[in-house]
Amino acid sequence: MNHVLIVDDEADIRDSLEAILREEDYVITTAGTAKEALELVRDADYQAVLLDIWLPDGDGLDVLAQIRGDAKPGSLSDPRTEAPRAGTPEVIMISGHGTIEAAVRATKLGAYDFLEKPLSLDRTLLVLRNAIKAYQLREDNHEFSRQLAAKSSVTGQSVPMKALRQQIKLMAPTNGRVLIFGESGAGKELVARAMHAESLRRDRVFVELNCAAIPEDFIETELFGYRHGAGPGGPNQPNEKRGTFERADGGTLFLDEVGDMSLKTQAKVLRALDEQRFYPVGASTPVHVDARVIAATNKDLEEEIARGNFREDLFYRLNVIPFFVPPLRDRKEDIPVLAREFLQEFGQQYGRPRVEISDAALTQLKQYHWPGNVRELRNVIERVLILNPKAQRIEAKNLPMLVQRTEGRSSNGTREEFSTLLQAREAYERDYILKELDRCHGNVTRAAEALGLERSHLYRKMKALGVSIGE
Repeated sequence: MNHVLIVDDEADIRDSLEAILREEDYVITTAGTAKEALELVRDADYQAVLLDIWLPDGDGLDVLAQIRGDAKPGSLSDPRTEAPRAGTPEVIMISGHGTIEAAVRATKLGAYDFLEKPLSLDRTLLVLRNAIKAYQLREDNHEFSRQLAAKSSVTGQSVPMKALRQQIKLMAPTNGRVLIFGESGAGKELVARAMHAESLRRDRVFVELNCAAIPEDFIETELFGYRHGAGPGGPNQPNEKRGTFERADGGTLFLDEVGDMSLKTQAKVLRALDEQRFYPVGASTPVHVDARVIAATNKDLEEEIARGNFREDLFYRLNVIPFFVPPLRDRKEDIPVLAREFLQEFGQQYGRPRVEISDAALTQLKQYHWPGNVRELRNVIERVLILNPKAQRIEAKNLPMLVQRTEGRSSNGTREEFSTLLQAREAYERDYILKELDRCHGNVTRAAEALGLERSHLYRKMKALGVSIGE
C-alpha cells in the first residue's frame, strides 16, 4: 500500500483529500503544521507528500527543502541535493495563492509538481499516481545501484586478494588501459567492475562485450555499430545500431576474452584505440569516443603472439596496466568468506536469508580443487540451497558428490601418483561414477543409463569402489 502524507493548515481540505484518497486505496496520514509534518516524515516512510505552501508555523518551501535534503530530516543537509537519498518521498506542492515565482522555486528545490487551489480531483489523482511511479522508479534505481556496488566488491582476505585490491585502488583513478589475466571463472569481470567503480568515470556507463560469445560475422557491428541498414541482419533489421565503443563513450568498455578476437577484428580495435575514433559499418563519417578500455583473457597472449594468433602491437596497447586474478585453488582461505557471501545472496533471492553453513562443510569446500574457480563455487552454493529447501544449516553431506570427492588429488588439484595400474584405474572409475551421479543429482537409475550399465551392475561397482549415495 502506498503511504501519502497530507500537510495543510485547513482541516476541511485535509479531511476531504483524506476521504478521496482512501477511496483510491492510499494509506493516509495528515498534519496541520510544518513541525508536525517534519516529525512524521522523520518517523515513518511515505511515497508522496501533498504539501501546502502556506503553513501557520513556517514556509512550506522550507519544509520541502528539508524533506528533499534528507530522507529522515533529523540531520538536515543541503536541500538542493541533486539525487535524493533512498526513501525520500516525492513532494507535490499545493497553494491557493500560487505564483510563477513560487512554482519555479519549488521546482528548483525538488518538488515533483505544483497544484493550485481549488484542487481539480482528476488532476490531483493523476499527479499523485505519477509521483508514486516516479518514487518507485527511483527506489528501483537505488536498489539496482546497491546491487551493482555489491557486485563490484573484490572479496577475500588472502594475501593475493589484498594485493589485488591495493592495486585496484592505486590504478583505478587513472585512464590507463588495463589487461586482466586469469583462468575462466576466477573473477576477471569483477575486477573490471571494481576498477570502474573506483575510477573517475564511476558515474558513467560500464559496457561489457564477451568477444568469445559473438560470431565472427557479427563482432564488428557489435563493436562499432552500423548505419543505413548496413548490419548483417538483412532488410528487416533497424536502420542503425550503436556499437559498444559508442555506447561506452565517457565511461568504461570491458572487452572480455579479448584473446578470442580474429586478427581482422584486432586490427580494427587497434586503430580505434590509436585514433580514439572509428567508422560504424556503412558510415562515411567517423565517431569520436572517449572510453577507457579494460580487456581480459584466460589465454597466454604472449604464446598466442608467437603462434600468430594475436597482434603484438595490440597486446602492448592493452597491456599498459596488467592485472592477474589468482585461481581459487591458490587462495583457499577465501573460500569460507565467498561461500557465506553466496549463501547470503541466494538465501535472500530464494527467501531464506538465515541459512548457515557448518565448519565441516567449509572444510570440505576447501579441500576441493575448484577447476571452475569462483564461478563453480557460486554455482555449487546455489545448487545446494535449491536441492535442500528445508535446511537451515548446510552440512558436508549436503554438498555435491563431486565436491566431496577429494581423494586421489594433491593440494593443488593435480592427480596423485598411484603405485599400481589397478589403483589408478579404480580411482578413475570412482571419479567418473561420482561425476555422473553428481550430474544426475544422485539418481542411480539415470546414472546407470548414462553410463550404459545395468542398475544392479552400477550398485555392485559402487560398493566395490566405496561409493555411497550419501557421499
